[in-house]
Amino acid sequence: MINFSDVNVRMTKIGDLFLNDIGSIRTGRATPGLIENVVVTIYGGQKMRLIEIGSIQIPDVRTITFQPWDQVIIREIANGIAGANIGMTPVVDGNIIRLVLPMMTTEQRDDYIRLLGRKLEGARGMLRDARADFRKKMIDAKNAKTISEDEAKKDEVELQKITDLYMAKLEEMAKKKELEIRS
Repeated sequence: MINFSDVNVRMTKIGDLFLNDIGSIRTGRATPGLIENVVVTIYGGQKMRLIEIGSIQIPDVRTITFQPWDQVIIREIANGIAGANIGMTPVVDGNIIRLVLPMMTTEQRDDYIRLLGRKLEGARGMLRDARADFRKKMIDAKNAKTISEDEAKKDEVELQKITDLYMAKLEEMAKKKELEIRS
């Protein structure tokens, strides 16, 4: 018999990974996810993500501000953001770095929607792989005669229901993100 709580935990992790992954896709609106994982080199060679060295604010829909906790490295951070090629030019404004999102073109929106589709397909593949792993465990248990044929059939139906539920959740997240990109 399959432990369905393990199935749910693994598939929830895949959903969380997908949500985190699509958070970095531009939508035309400023979000912290656009820059929080940008890696900059500071203090003479140490690589750190922006989220680890300062705070990110969103003052309006097209502006991101970053305030480093150590003002000494503000120029290094601005140079690192510029070098990250994220489509925004950092402007040092006193003790903060200001980034303005340019308007997205129709082609860029289409490219981001295609990227979203590729990421969705990758997440679907991970869900299918998880289902296959648990299904293999179930078949091994059936062949070893630790579960009956009827239990195996029942477990397989339940496993498919759970997989379908998580596939629908992924689809819902992707539809929501696509609407954000198109608006």
